[in-house]
Amino acid sequence: MTTPDIAARRVLGAIAALVVGTLTLSACGGNASADANTDSKGGGRTSVKTSVAKIVISAKDGSTNASINSTGVRVSGGRLTDVKMTVAGSGQAVDGAISANGASWTPKERLERGTKYQISATAKDSSGKTAAANSIFTTVTSSNSFIGTYTPDNGTTVGVGMPVSFTFDKVIGDKKAVQSHITVTSSSGQQVVGHWFGAQRLDFRPQDYWKAGSKVTMKIDLDGVEGANGVYGVQKKTVTFTIGRSQVSTVDVNTQTMTVVRDGQTLKSLPISSGSPEHTTYNGQMVISEKFTQTRMNSQTVGLGGEYDIPDVPHAMRLTTSGTFIHGNYWYNQSNPPFGRTGTSHGCVGLADVQGAQGATNAKWFYDNSLIGDVVIVKNSPDKTVAPDNGLNGWNLAWSDWTAGSAA
Repeated sequence: MTTPDIAARRVLGAIAALVVGTLTLSACGGNASADANTDSKGGGRTSVKTSVAKIVISAKDGSTNASINSTGVRVSGGRLTDVKMTVAGSGQAVDGAISANGASWTPKERLERGTKYQISATAKDSSGKTAAANSIFTTVTSSNSFIGTYTPDNGTTVGVGMPVSFTFDKVIGDKKAVQSHITVTSSSGQQVVGHWFGAQRLDFRPQDYWKAGSKVTMKIDLDGVEGANGVYGVQKKTVTFTIGRSQVSTVDVNTQTMTVVRDGQTLKSLPISSGSPEHTTYNGQMVISEKFTQTRMNSQTVGLGGEYDIPDVPHAMRLTTSGTFIHGNYWYNQSNPPFGRTGTSHGCVGLADVQGAQGATNAKWFYDNSLIGDVVIVKNSPDKTVAPDNGLNGWNLAWSDWTAGSAA
């Protein structure tokens, strides 16, 4: 039997349950103010509008082989407002600049290899809405990248025999990929072809010597190029150099003289002393690759015994990697000079000089009138022809053999 008190309690309980149910429905359904976010037709709710600016960081978040040259930020549909780049961990800032049109940001300096960086970027679209992007990445490591040391340097003036020569710090497995990303052109219109000497050296030259006065442009686009399995290039730059006047000097071992010809005209005929019968001078076309006002020459560095150690050889110009120079000689027998008469050197070409590299000597004149890249030809020596990769001496290869060594 239900008493009035019990009935009253049941009614109150039912009302309380109804209230709780109503509150629960309100909590699950969201705030009633969201109704103001309906479309113009009174339909369902729409999401909050987002910025149409789209930021792209070239180095993807979490990547481990990012470029040290081309890493940067771009935006479409808006303008960059702020970009911060730091070395992850230390927080060291990396300077950079947003372009005038606000479409991109680039670091001011090339990044370091094998380093972890962080980029945070923000942008706004035309309506003022903000977009943001972040990336933490690591640049390509030294062990997973290769670099080519090259000659000649940008902005230099060189002789007509100067090749473009790359020496890579890693063995190149895909020679075609690497060579096809290096282009060498001349204002003279001469065809320029690359030639591989082994797996780490690549030289470029035309069929004949460069035309005097021409401009040569080398474009290096190796950034990201896979030169070997898992090993990528990191260089991207353009190098230009100028070919100076044409100077080719010919050493005749039979007469112990050197004839210097510039732009087709003979400047001088100089008496020299070539290699002795025991240490003959190479034949062939050799290119001056280095110049030293004075340098030390030690016989042990070229595979000989303790035959000589001269600390101040004057006016020395390198012709081969193995140690052939054309240089001044002040230690000759003053009472019986060998120049123009006989060969007395250990394979070099000697010119009369004085200690200290001073004075109006033949050696000083030739040094002052020579450029890196000038050609010195040796003929009539009992020795063999110099190897084309012993120095910058690829001119000793026939053009057919040169082009056969191209991977492009």
